Amino acid sequence: MTDQDFEAALAARIDGKTKPQGALGRIEALAAQVARVQQTLTPRLQSCCLTIFAADHGIARHGVSAYPSEVTRQMVLNFAAGGAAANVFCKVNDVALQVVNSGVIGGRFLVPEVRNLPIAEGTACSLEGPAMTRAQRDAALAAGRDIGQEGAWDAVAFGEMGIGNTSAATLIAHALTGSELDALIGRGTGLDDAGLATKRRVLGQAAARRPGLTDPDEALAEFGGFEIAMIAGAMLGAAEARRIILVDGFIATAAALIAVRMEPMCRDAMIFAHRSAEPGHQAILDALQAEPLLDLGLRLGEGTGAVLVWPMVKSAVAMLNDMASFDSAGVSGRV
Repeated sequence: MTDQDFEAALAARIDGKTKPQGALGRIEALAAQVARVQQTLTPRLQSCCLTIFAADHGIARHGVSAYPSEVTRQMVLNFAAGGAAANVFCKVNDVALQVVNSGVIGGRFLVPEVRNLPIAEGTACSLEGPAMTRAQRDAALAAGRDIGQEGAWDAVAFGEMGIGNTSAATLIAHALTGSELDALIGRGTGLDDAGLATKRRVLGQAAARRPGLTDPDEALAEFGGFEIAMIAGAMLGAAEARRIILVDGFIATAAALIAVRMEPMCRDAMIFAHRSAEPGHQAILDALQAEPLLDLGLRLGEGTGAVLVWPMVKSAVAMLNDMASFDSAGVSGRV
């Protein structure tokens, strides 16, 4: 079947359901997107896994977050114990969850619920030089790519934990979208006015090291985090495996922008879950020509927004597969 024939058959299948054409709005578009990714008129979407990547950031030493770096490690243990929002949302929505130590300060985790794949114990400080070496960046991308291709999941989501990672994502957004840096900087974990002023000063100095930087590989090495690099790699791997990618908020979308700039075809597999309260998120969404499904004022990360849209995307595919057509139901069509 040619692409043109497939598109015609897909449109006929959706329009033939017992509803006015277009009446299910973006649900119809979601169903069509999944069908295109899987290249079938009867797509399967029954299983989903959220992988949370955690790593620390050298720039956190300069007061860009309301929380100390120790919180990264503490939250990883909270994920392992099942106590975080991501755990709750995964449980209620039947989403599998795994946690990856991409580079958390304090060494390996000795609990079976955490997978240890650290590149280093946190990145270097991007205020002073590149956050990571090219070798570290490439290792993180490769590890993520392998994870994106593992298992037999129909859909995947990628979350993050890392004190300082809104700063890393902001610097990446500035480099790759060309937006003014100040317009992208938000309060992250809840900075007060003094903290926000410090964050603006620190990020301005970091960005000034590499003005005019537009290459995604270089931007990732200069400003990124190990968890961001692994998410970008995981998205590339998942797209190669023809999996649906549920993209979470600001940090995950920064990783998505890197992945798309590296391999544009992976954009087709991405469903953007929600619009974050972080101001930089909209600039990245615009660069990706993405319109998220939800706008709930979320700014937690962890993949929580991605898990919340999983039932919606599953419902779209169920509509395509299980909803009666006018012919099968004996319902009169439009006159």
